[in-house]
Amino acid sequence: MKLIRRIGVAALTAFGLATAVQAQPVKVGVIFPLSGGAGPQGQLLVKSMQTMATLINESGGVLGRPIQIEARDDESTPAVGVSRANELISAGVSVIIEGWNSPVTLAMQPVISRAGVLDITAISKADPILSGEGNPLAVRLNSSNSQDGAVIANYLANRLKAKRIAFMTQNDAYGNGAQASIEGELKKLNHAYEKVAEEKFPFTQADFRVALTNVRSANPDATVLINASEGLGMPALIRQARQARIPGQLVAAVGTMAPSVISVAGDAANGVVGADIYFPDVEPFASNPVNQRFVARMQEQHKHAPDKFMALGAAALQVWALAANELKTLDREAIAKRIRGGTFKNTILGDMSFAPNGQLASRHYVFTIQGQKMVVEK
Repeated sequence: MKLIRRIGVAALTAFGLATAVQAQPVKVGVIFPLSGGAGPQGQLLVKSMQTMATLINESGGVLGRPIQIEARDDESTPAVGVSRANELISAGVSVIIEGWNSPVTLAMQPVISRAGVLDITAISKADPILSGEGNPLAVRLNSSNSQDGAVIANYLANRLKAKRIAFMTQNDAYGNGAQASIEGELKKLNHAYEKVAEEKFPFTQADFRVALTNVRSANPDATVLINASEGLGMPALIRQARQARIPGQLVAAVGTMAPSVISVAGDAANGVVGADIYFPDVEPFASNPVNQRFVARMQEQHKHAPDKFMALGAAALQVWALAANELKTLDREAIAKRIRGGTFKNTILGDMSFAPNGQLASRHYVFTIQGQKMVVEK
């Protein structure tokens, strides 16, 4: 009897240890700006990923293990981003989901790749991110500068028929790439126009009055605003453009007119034209039950409806988890190969398809701000 009891205790102990090992969380590294001009948006992005982690964990987690989010602040600075990436690598994360500023992403990519950790870019747009130089297994969810440039160029040429175009451009890999893409697409459309003004500024700038005086003097038909500082720079740029009475149409680069920008810019945002790839209450997203569940849980946990950035961060985590569970592995190369060129059904973005180079295929929706709301064109 004692022997049986001992065997029973030993078996239960072994079972308990096995369960404990199995229940060890899968660490997911997250690197975004959590302070500074982009800090408020980055904080919401992390919250959206925590919500998605909760939903995944409620459905069994990843390989039967719960997801644990390990978030770090890159301070919108490449060197800090590299340091935070090294911290997460040392912490034993299985994947790093990153990228608000393209220069930060480009600095982190080779570090993460050399460490053998899967790197998924959620937001950063610069085209070199997918070149394979920094990360041969790159994956990105946000639309690229190339994709965005075609949308804005089409609006300028075919809808607005602008002949005198000015650019207010963030002077980094993202901003310069976005402007180059728009101009390149205008050339492809054989659209004749004059670039009457071009003003460059750093990501951290919030006073644009001198530059806007130059733009106003150029009398543009359209002024393209390229500014990824949603918490500070873009709202300030819009308000100051209105105060300067810039003539013509203000056109925001794709993805830069987030709800947070509209909220801070106030009435000055009305009339600005923009474009984006996700809206929680616009079809085909509004009737998607997976998206509905995500939106409801965001409202419940954080009292906040998700914007495009939050949805992309959550979708990055969701796609990684779907691939890992399907393949029954956390292997970086296997998961990257499943995502690149692959399709995933029943996500918050609907059916997601990736090109062989890792770029998510996207549909863009043009909108105008009216009454501080995005009114999407039919």
